[in-house]
Order: sequence, then structure tokens, then C-alpha cells
Amino acid sequence: MNLSVVQPCLTETDLDRIRHAADHVRAHDTDQVLSGLLPGLTAEERADVSRHLGYDHTAVLVFPASLDGLRDELRRAGMEPSAVRRSVVVRGRLVRRYGATVLGDSPVGIIHVPVAGRTVEIFALPVPSPGSPLDTVAADERVNGHESHHAFAVTAPGRVIPAGLRTLLTERGGAVLDGGGYNPAENVTVLYFRSPHHRRFELRVPGRHDPLPDPALALLGVMTGAWATQAVRTMAELGIADHLATRPGLDTDTLAGRTGTDPDALRRLLRYLATLGLLTASDGTYHLTALGEPLRSGSGSELSLHPLALLYGGPFYDSFAGLPYAVRTGQEAFAHRHGQHHFPYFAERPELGDLFHRAMAASADMFTPVPDLVDFSGVRRVADIGGGNGALLGRVLRAHTHLEGVLLERPEALAAARSQLTDLADRVTFTAGDFTDSVPPGADVYVLSRVLHDWPDDHCLTILRRCAEAMRPGAELLLVERLLPNPEDPTPSPTPAWDIHMLCNVGGREREEAHYWRLLNAAGFKQASCHALPLGASLLHAVRESTP
Repeated sequence: MNLSVVQPCLTETDLDRIRHAADHVRAHDTDQVLSGLLPGLTAEERADVSRHLGYDHTAVLVFPASLDGLRDELRRAGMEPSAVRRSVVVRGRLVRRYGATVLGDSPVGIIHVPVAGRTVEIFALPVPSPGSPLDTVAADERVNGHESHHAFAVTAPGRVIPAGLRTLLTERGGAVLDGGGYNPAENVTVLYFRSPHHRRFELRVPGRHDPLPDPALALLGVMTGAWATQAVRTMAELGIADHLATRPGLDTDTLAGRTGTDPDALRRLLRYLATLGLLTASDGTYHLTALGEPLRSGSGSELSLHPLALLYGGPFYDSFAGLPYAVRTGQEAFAHRHGQHHFPYFAERPELGDLFHRAMAASADMFTPVPDLVDFSGVRRVADIGGGNGALLGRVLRAHTHLEGVLLERPEALAAARSQLTDLADRVTFTAGDFTDSVPPGADVYVLSRVLHDWPDDHCLTILRRCAEAMRPGAELLLVERLLPNPEDPTPSPTPAWDIHMLCNVGGREREEAHYWRLLNAAGFKQASCHALPLGASLLHAVRESTP
């Protein structure tokens, strides 16, 4: 009898990878796959997501000797594969990853294998013989699994729910959009994502949906962010928000007359500000939006960020041009560009010092909950160390009328504080000094608000130890700082941007909560509590334990 020997098309390694994908499809439901991909989602959020989509398939890339015979070999392995189709999309991704020279004219096939009501999607790139340039592609893909992914089919019709799912997966789940497009052969829009752990997954949405942003165009939007900073600064400097709040619906010529600007140039600025969402335009007139409202100056606005816009678009903006220097050296860019640290630089220029203190006061809303988060009933004296214009100390004393306060600051800062605390003058002791040398003794509660992030760890320990030396055992210390997110937490946070701001402008840094507790423990404090505050800040509450 004449028996023909069938040469294997797939290596045993690739067959095992297909079997592993099939086992995963059998063993996991939608909630389990979501949990593995996006651990930042709560069980309730996953349940809500699962009502609108379902686990559809798992994909794996293999490397047969040829596409011919691949379907038969999968049948011999006990599978029921579909016919082989060509994939332009997958081949395009491989060309971008490895180069057209390496891929040559090699096709990429797709085969679907049904498993437990779902599918294993097999991408197949033929590697015809050992020594082929494609060997490097196969080796890299088998190790890193760039093309391996899980896919979910969106079951809800329309555009609203898919848009909401995208928002939830990115903002709460920490996923990052990674391309996608419309597949006319299946009438499906495919949205690609990467999880916080860099694992790929996709949403398959029925019908044609709005295309994802072009990566190059999106990058241009990021690169021109500096233009937005200057547009906002100019809006603040010209008082546009004040004019539109006083009389909504002004046209360009009227605004130009009131601001002393060129009408055509102003029209072009207003058009850009409208794209940023700070204004709306209607029939040639302009109206302030909720986003633009905080740029009003003075007491007319409940929360005015007007001085911050001038500060961030002015001296702090300039220091960011030195960011490459700061990253290369670890030194602050402000001193590199201006010849001295920003605190003495501002102190020598009263107009900048005044702007800085007004800018710090502009974000004082973060202090609002503090008087209610700490039990001050048994406290007699509160010492605010480096408390600027006294915004936080003033809130605490006004909320608890039995308290006395001590404010330690540089002489030029105390002048601003006295003007802000005139109603509390008989209850506050204003003390000029340097908290790296000593702090006033005898208070029951000490406050360091947005102080430690200005300094490296060794200086922070010095400041904390000066506080500890002035405190009796059992006295309390309150820190107000922005906290860097835990690396495992996918929730978007603005603090990494503030961290770069601190590097550029003062040589300081933002820190994770655990980092602050290590510094506090080293200085003789024990942990009491941590509370979230408005504007992304946190209140760390510690107790003086023993001599450090």
C-alpha cells in the first residue's frame, strides 16, 4: 500500500498557541476577560459594560509554512476552521512594525475557528523556509504577542452607547485608544485599545462610525498645547472674560475698542478661544462659557483663575523652554534660565511676587473641606508654616472661633497675609522666618500646605524635623499636597503634569502618598489619615510620635 506522508504546516509551538487561545475562550466570560484587561474597573462598572457588549473572540498570530493546507491541518487537529481570507489590515500593521522590506509580498491570512459559541481568530503569516527574513518576525511575535488580542462585540445599536463605552474604558479603565477603522466586508467599525498593562483588545461596533483621530493630527494637537496656554494668557491679560461677563454678546469691533486691540487680530484670537471651549460665537457676537468663566478677575467670579493664567503663561511658561535641561541634569529650569531660584527672583520683583501670591490664592478652594476634616475641638493654637497669604489658616480660624493662629513666612509674604487676615489680626501672630532653621514652638496643630513639593527629599526631611523639634508628642501635623497616582491605578490624574511643573520651576517634585508617609515616619510622625480635597489635592494627617 502506498501511504503519502503529510508534512506538517504548523509547528507544535503554534498549534499549542491556538489550543491555548481556544481554552481561554471556553473558560472565560465577558466579566472575567474585562477584569483581566482592566482591573481598574469596579465590579459594578464591569457589569454595566457587560450589558452592552459581549466577549466575541481571541486572536493569535501563527506562522505556517504555507497558507495552502493550513485549513486541512486545523481539521486534523480537531477544529472546524473557516475558509482562509486575506487580511490587508493585519498585513499593514506588520509592515509598519517590521518594515516593507522584511515582509516583502508575503500575504497574511485569517481563519476563524468556532469555540463554545465564540471564535478563535487565527492570523497566519507564511514563513516558507528556515533562514527567511520572516524568522525574526515570527520570533518577536511569539514572545511579545503584538497581534494577540481579545475582542468584544458591542450589542447596543446607535452611537450613544458605543461613545459612552469608549469614555468609560479610557477614563475609568485606563485603556488607551490605539487606532481602528471601518471594515466594509463585515460592516463593522473596529476600535483598537491597549490596556494599562499594554495588552491589546478591540471593540467591534456594528455599522460605520466616526473615524478615530488620525495619530499625526492628534500629536499635532498635543504639540500645539503651548499655543493654547498663550491664548488663555492673552484672554486673561486683555480682560475679555470680564468684558463678556459685564455685557454678553459683544461683537469683535466693540471688544477691540474696549481692549485696545486690532479688530482683525482679535477676531482670529476669539475664533481660536471658541475652539478651546472658552467662548461661543453666534451671529458675530461672543459669549463666555462655563469653562471661560474662571478667567474673570476680581470678586465677580466665585473661583477666579485669572492670576494663574498670567503666571502660567508668563514666567512659568518661559521656564518650560528649559525642560530638556531639567531632564538631562535633574536641576530646575527656572534657575537655569533666570540665574536664580524662583523664590528670591520673585521676591526681588514685587509685581511678580504679588502675582505669585494671588495665583496661589486662586486655588485656595482646595482648602474648603479642611476645617471639617480635622477635630479642632481640643486645639488651642494652629501654626501654618510657609502658609503664603494665610488662605488656609484663615479658613480654619473663621470656622473655629476659639482658635489662635501663627503664620510663619518670608517678610514679603507676610505683608500679603496681613491684608488678607485683617479680620483675624487679634488672633494671628505673624512671624518672619525660615522653616529650614526653626519653626515657632508650642502649637497643637502644625500645617504645611503645598510646601514639601517645592523641595527634594533631604530638604523635606529637614523641614519635617524642624517641625518635630517644635512639637510635643501627640501634636498633629497636616500636609496639603497633590499626590501622584499609584502606578496600578488607571484613573487619569493631572498630578504627573504638576510633577514636571515642579521640576522645571522650583526643582521640587510631586510624590505618591506612600512616599510622604516614609518621609513623615523618618522625621518622627505616625500616620493618622488621608483625605481627598478639591482641585486634585489631598490632606495627610499625621501625629508627632517621638524624637526622630
